[in-house]
Amino acid sequence: MSWICCCSRRAVNRGAAEAAAEISKAANVARVHTTSDGTDVDNRKPAAVASASAASKPAKGTAQGAVLVELFTSQGCSACPAADLLISKLGRGDTEDLGLDVPVVVLAFHVEFWDYLGWKDPFASSLWTVRQRAYSQALEQDSIYTPQVVVQGRTQCMGSDVDALLSLVRSAPRFTTTDIQANVSKPSETALQVSLSGPLRFKVDGYTLDVFVALYENDHVTDCTKGQNKGRVLTNDFVVKGLEKACSVKDISARKTVTGKVTFNLWEGFSRSKCGLVMFLQNSSTKEIQGLQTFELPDNI
Repeated sequence: MSWICCCSRRAVNRGAAEAAAEISKAANVARVHTTSDGTDVDNRKPAAVASASAASKPAKGTAQGAVLVELFTSQGCSACPAADLLISKLGRGDTEDLGLDVPVVVLAFHVEFWDYLGWKDPFASSLWTVRQRAYSQALEQDSIYTPQVVVQGRTQCMGSDVDALLSLVRSAPRFTTTDIQANVSKPSETALQVSLSGPLRFKVDGYTLDVFVALYENDHVTDCTKGQNKGRVLTNDFVVKGLEKACSVKDISARKTVTGKVTFNLWEGFSRSKCGLVMFLQNSSTKEIQGLQTFELPDNI
């Protein structure tokens, strides 16, 4: 399987003029920076002491039937900043000017395979490349590329192609918000634990359903000094800092209670106000998303 950078001449099935037009269109997205809960940067609360624990409530503005949009991006690719800005806009719900009335939840996975071009993406992980490859196989693609968006685990397009992305979001199947609840604790200064419990709304028959939890962070600003984006100030939101499988279920009836627990390693500078959680249900084989829920981190974390 090959790698394709949509900012290079190696982009498949796209002429240079077409790609440039798409990138230019996406670059018009406003560069607005907020924390995950709208808190002013200067007034953020410090992280709570270890052993804090509380039930996590659904995030403000979370609506039923949200569509999950996953961006695979890299600070080392010159085509990605436009897609990053678009994803930030969608994630904030700032979509009125786009004519989009479908609720969207976004996650940005930074991949590492363009680090050799001169700039090492500080948020990149080979684990996210593995996830992107799994989507490529499920969607029967010959290569992986950046920026790429995968919508509801079912379809994909170039991450800076506004019209294509909006079309995929509008046509994606939507599922009622789950009844699964989250309890979030901080057993130590370097760990965040999330315990899940609640009933599924549907029957799982003949396949395995994975329950994942993602921890993301907003409000990153990076001065890029090397590579294709040299001299640019890069902004990134909804950056996935960790993705863990809470449990897997198979052949269970509707309303059956599922439980699971995940632990995330925290990083220097962790701030509750910049972070959030996304729990989603994914078919293990087809990779299709079958439901999701977002959670705020409790104030005492």
